[in-house]
Amino acid sequence: MEVFLQTLVAGILKGGLYALIGLGMTLIMGVMGIINLAHGQLMMIAMYVTYVLFHYMGVDPYYALIVSMPSLFVLGMLIQRFLLNPLMKVEAILPENQVLMTVGIGMVLTEVIRFIFSSNYLSAQTSYSSEVRFVGGISISYPLSIAFVVATVLTLALFWFLIKTDLGRSIRAVSQDPEAAELMGINAERIKIITMGLGSALVAAAGTLLLPIYYLYPDIGGPFTRRAFVITILGGLGSTVGAIFGGVTLGLAEAFGSTYIGMEFEEMIGLVIFLLVLLFLPGGFKRLTKV
Repeated sequence: MEVFLQTLVAGILKGGLYALIGLGMTLIMGVMGIINLAHGQLMMIAMYVTYVLFHYMGVDPYYALIVSMPSLFVLGMLIQRFLLNPLMKVEAILPENQVLMTVGIGMVLTEVIRFIFSSNYLSAQTSYSSEVRFVGGISISYPLSIAFVVATVLTLALFWFLIKTDLGRSIRAVSQDPEAAELMGINAERIKIITMGLGSALVAAAGTLLLPIYYLYPDIGGPFTRRAFVITILGGLGSTVGAIFGGVTLGLAEAFGSTYIGMEFEEMIGLVIFLLVLLFLPGGFKRLTKV
């Protein structure tokens, strides 16, 4: 029973971070109607920003959030403004070409980082990276629990922003019906640029929060892009609430799979769940949450 509870707690904590990653991709998908396959690579850039701040300036990884999130917000907006928006204006180009553009962007970001830092594995080992706290005999990773709390706060802040602010309501309007939103005076192109920035900032936060407990290398973006894609499908395309359920589900699945089946099957389990959802629940959790 203790092993089960230990695994449950670890899965929920990891799932909270996965939900943050999935929210970024879901937000972009809902507004732009495309899957951003450079999502993990944007997270990788944020991790390197955090590493540079930690290694060369002595900035604690968690404090690096105040740099990594704005940096990726700007990078995301630039990508949308100069690389994706021009493609969206050309009606003859299929949406698949926009997705292929994100694949190309991901490749470029990976190789630029490889050129600068090489392919060596890096880490940001802090005094608390391996620290654990015990609650009723269950060990809880201190950095992972802090990351979960920060991810929860950012998620709540995102929902408040989308529901309570004029800009957030504009984002929701463009997501639901871009043409009607433009007829109501909303600049859909500007909203798409801002949304790409927000999605990039969210995944940047996840990358920064993960760095104290994760190794860093240029190709780390690929596995997390796959995870974000699985979460987006699990939650239902464009569903923010579904992304939270999808992230927690994937975190629990990986945790229980690595505990009861084997560590080497951790990533495979997520992909198996992805295939099962496509077969038996094509709409993901969106069909259940209706959000």
